[in-house]
Parts: sequence; C-alpha cells; structure tokens
Amino acid sequence: MLDYKDIGGRIRAVRMERKISQERLAEKVDVGTSHISHIETGKSIPSLQTFVDILNALDCSADELLCIEVEKARPTYDSWITEQLADCSQAEIKLITELVLTTKAALRRLKTLDE
Repeated sequence: MLDYKDIGGRIRAVRMERKISQERLAEKVDVGTSHISHIETGKSIPSLQTFVDILNALDCSADELLCIEVEKARPTYDSWITEQLADCSQAEIKLITELVLTTKAALRRLKTLDE
C-alpha cells in the first residue's frame, strides 16, 4: 500500500530543494495552492495527470518520489550521491570518503552487536 504522506513529504523536499514555493508549483501544475499543500501532507491523493505535472514542474523522476524500498531506490541514491560529489575538490572527496568508510564500519559494528 502506498504511503501518500511519505510521497507528499518527498514532493515537499524536492520542491524546497529546488527553491520553488507552493504557490509557484501550483501555478506550474495548474491547481490551487491548498491542493499542493494537501498533497504534500498526504491529505489528498493527486490524479495521475497532476502527479506527472508535478514531476515535470519539479524536473524529477517518478523514482525519486515513489521509491519505497531501499533496494529499488538504489539507482536514485547513487545518482544523487554522484551529483553531490560533482563539484567537490579532491580534498573534500577524500574527507567525504573517509567519513563514509568510518560511518559504514561503525554501522556494521552496531549491527553485529544487535545480532
């Protein structure tokens, strides 16, 4: 079953990341601002056409908003990480790599303790 509140939260997060107001998104999608608000809070379920219009207005893929399982979301996360690293210096990439490896090791140690 789809969690429309979760999907709405993803729509809101992408909208805010793109620095688009609810009013501007509503204009682009040709719906009322309150409808966008209700979609983002999960109180309204958008029609398929409205959902497609939201995707186009936010310039994102359905994967970004609908990925429910981490396994299926992996390509989206991989792409996002690549985008985040694109403008990093070599020193920043080295530091980020060290942080990732340290965090990964710590998480695996915690997982082992829980088992």
